Amino acid sequence: MSGESEAGQPGKEDRPPEAETSGQPGDAENAKAQDRPQEAWAARRDLEDHTPRTMAFGEGASFVGGVLGGVNHGIGGGSFHGEVHMATHVHYGYGGRPAAPSSGEIRAVALDQLATCFADSGPAFAELFERLRNERVLVLSGPQSSGRRTAALMLLHRLGLSPVHAVAPDTAMNTLASGSDGAEPAEARGSLLCDLETDRNRPLRETDLLALRDRLTQQDAYLVITVGPKAYLEGVETHAWRPPPPADILAAQLRGQLNPGPTADLLALPLVAGFLSRHPQPRETAEFASVLVRYAAGDTDEQQVEDFSLLALEGQIREWFEEDDSVLHLREKAFLIALAAFDEGPYALTAEVSDRLYARLQKTADSEQNPAVPVFGTHIGKRLQMARAYRYEAEEPTEWGPVRQAKAAFRDDRTALVLLREVWTGHPSARPALVHWLQDLSKDGRPLVRTRASSTAAVLAHTDLPSAMALVIEPWAASPQFGPRTVAVHALALAHRVGTPNVPRILDAWCDSRTPHLRWVAIRTHGLIGPERPVETLAALRTAARRGEDEDTVETADPTQEDDGQLAQVLAESVELLLLSRVNDQVLHELLSTLDHGRHVRALAISGFLGACERTERGEASNRPLVLDWYATSLAAQAQAAQDIVALLHTALNDRVHRPRALDVLRRWVLSADRDPGAEQALARLLPGLATSEPDRRRIGHLLRTVPSDDGIPPQVTGRLLNTLPVL
Repeated sequence: MSGESEAGQPGKEDRPPEAETSGQPGDAENAKAQDRPQEAWAARRDLEDHTPRTMAFGEGASFVGGVLGGVNHGIGGGSFHGEVHMATHVHYGYGGRPAAPSSGEIRAVALDQLATCFADSGPAFAELFERLRNERVLVLSGPQSSGRRTAALMLLHRLGLSPVHAVAPDTAMNTLASGSDGAEPAEARGSLLCDLETDRNRPLRETDLLALRDRLTQQDAYLVITVGPKAYLEGVETHAWRPPPPADILAAQLRGQLNPGPTADLLALPLVAGFLSRHPQPRETAEFASVLVRYAAGDTDEQQVEDFSLLALEGQIREWFEEDDSVLHLREKAFLIALAAFDEGPYALTAEVSDRLYARLQKTADSEQNPAVPVFGTHIGKRLQMARAYRYEAEEPTEWGPVRQAKAAFRDDRTALVLLREVWTGHPSARPALVHWLQDLSKDGRPLVRTRASSTAAVLAHTDLPSAMALVIEPWAASPQFGPRTVAVHALALAHRVGTPNVPRILDAWCDSRTPHLRWVAIRTHGLIGPERPVETLAALRTAARRGEDEDTVETADPTQEDDGQLAQVLAESVELLLLSRVNDQVLHELLSTLDHGRHVRALAISGFLGACERTERGEASNRPLVLDWYATSLAAQAQAAQDIVALLHTALNDRVHRPRALDVLRRWVLSADRDPGAEQALARLLPGLATSEPDRRRIGHLLRTVPSDDGIPPQVTGRLLNTLPVL
């Protein structure tokens, strides 16, 4: 993408260790010389291309509200609102691990009650049933909360076994096989060993299962063992449990508790369809069924039913980060955070940056231990399964055009926002590592990485504005390098996008600041959020321009923070963005009315307008100029904007300072008209409005007769356009 190569090139003092220069004399000077601001138009395009789906930026983009901007359910350590509890039978249905290991008989009435609400997976369940009946022992694998425990119980129940006993997960296989130490009561015909504890030194071996099968055959008994994706196995054949679709689980749960009529009515509710569309886990679906039953009985209201999905998501995320590292390794927690920041991004990139975060978190956990990242770790499939995410292939925008890549995304599009909020507010000890990680990302050469650093900071700002500003955004904004400052611009724009209060007040204050770096950031950000408040934004930009006029005769407060004239350019680029936004007509009229408000304000209006005139869609020279297209549309609609475009372009042509650039704009438009009949028609209507005096006519006529071309032959369109000029 155009402009990308200039963006975010950090100087030596701001680079991560792997990006540092060699330390030879002149390296710092070379790095400073290479530091250039990315054009506002190109930076805005990066923001549109790489912003997460939850806060899509651009004309017509929508924001996934209700997570950050809605009710805060207290994920940082609060409690569920309303009556979100589970009926007795749901404790056996689709639950996670038991709170503590237990051994003993599972009551028959509980199994019978569970069976009335159980939805099997059809042929797959029947195949597992036959396996268990023939082989006596079955190892059932699946991720946490997949319903593997419930499936195991129902397999034993379908065999008609009684009694059924639960066996402690830390039971040694040799003990279980021998029947010693009371590991399995002798009278048990069916046994469940849920979440067998294994490690490198104590794996589950095929010989263990063979010994178990012999003993179970002697006793006419059966055993189901459930294991997670990371269990240590040697030569053991496992059978994956894949739960039925959430809709089937919900229907079965409701049928077990309600009559057919109310069940059908509840399943037809739009809020039920919304819940199912978010790919809930079996245990969440079972709990949701209990909420629906209470709703049908009038014991809860519709809002509590609608809130349940978000509450369940918050509970899952809280569980991820409250679990001990022996259950969910710190590296996987780092991956969850990285996936929240890079949701729908390339998987390889997400894994790469997550390892960098893991090293930082490791350093926080034990400052005396050198951070170590395993070169090879968890398989992508298991990792995404744990994260309740999925892998897919899609095109990713790059400076060379779209490139197809393998991406990863959470199944529930709210997960990223809620997870980042939980980490920032619920686990403050992670903040130092997270802040340093974001600083590293802001210096990365890849636009996607820098943009995701911005979007992550925006979520943190919405959650805790003072801390996010002090720890993350303000250091970026105060950086002497343009790269981090651009990241600060995008962070503030996205923070405003998701509803963070007081962002305009921050920008207005920075626009009037005597610190050029902060003014630079504020001006750029105003250009991005300005369409929401165009009058106030233009007033702030004019204030910044007048401050520049005042400083022409006053020495700068801090000479070390001079920006080499960049403030005037960035002011014009922000006006340019406003002119190419949905409020362009209003902005154009405002600019015309301020042409006599001082030299700097006049230069701001004309420079911003001419910058907009130079733009084409996606920067392609073959495309029609955006302002010329705007003129044609306004002309067809008989809108005031058509006359205002002519008036401002005429002003630029008659301004001694801006005339060369204005003539260059017309030259580009003429070349565009030679390729595009629509552009020629628009230009044929526009040029007569510019030639209102003899000097104007001669100037435009000379331009048309001298327009260059690739083959040295004047474009044919110039002759036709010359004929449109009036005779004065």
